Amino acid sequence: MDTELKPDEAEDVKSTLRYMIRNRFPGGNYPASEQDRKSDVLVHWCHGAPGIALTLVKAAEVFGDDEFLEAAVDAAEVVWNRGLLKRVGICHGISGNAYVFLSLYRKTGNVKFLYKAKAFACFLLDRAHKLISKGEMHGGDRPYSLFEGIGGMAYLFLDMIEPLGSRFPAYEL
Repeated sequence: MDTELKPDEAEDVKSTLRYMIRNRFPGGNYPASEQDRKSDVLVHWCHGAPGIALTLVKAAEVFGDDEFLEAAVDAAEVVWNRGLLKRVGICHGISGNAYVFLSLYRKTGNVKFLYKAKAFACFLLDRAHKLISKGEMHGGDRPYSLFEGIGGMAYLFLDMIEPLGSRFPAYEL
């Protein structure tokens, strides 16, 4: 959606997103794959509501469709309720999930989303290193990397300085 779409291409994208919204789990999360329609456990950027929420916010921006924004807000509620994970990174962790709220804050200006992003960031700032050292939280297979480890947490902290300029790394342009 960061390139100019022809009308038929735009309709294909909208239809795909509507299909995904219709086929989400009853609790609002999204399946990890078309084949995995029974396991509603993953709430990561790469699997579940967080990544879809970011995509839906972008769709609301590009198409001006409130249906996509409402679905993004619904997905954010899943992230709020289930998104304090046992990892710190951007892809599979709390840092990435915080970007759902930052994206919605940028789109709507509603400070409720900023407060939720701050809550996730504060949890990380206060507890992540202690929980990692105790073995209660996973620091990532590559503990300093952007997508798996504390590099992503540091990136989030930098984005929290200027939330209206925040962008999920390599995804939100």
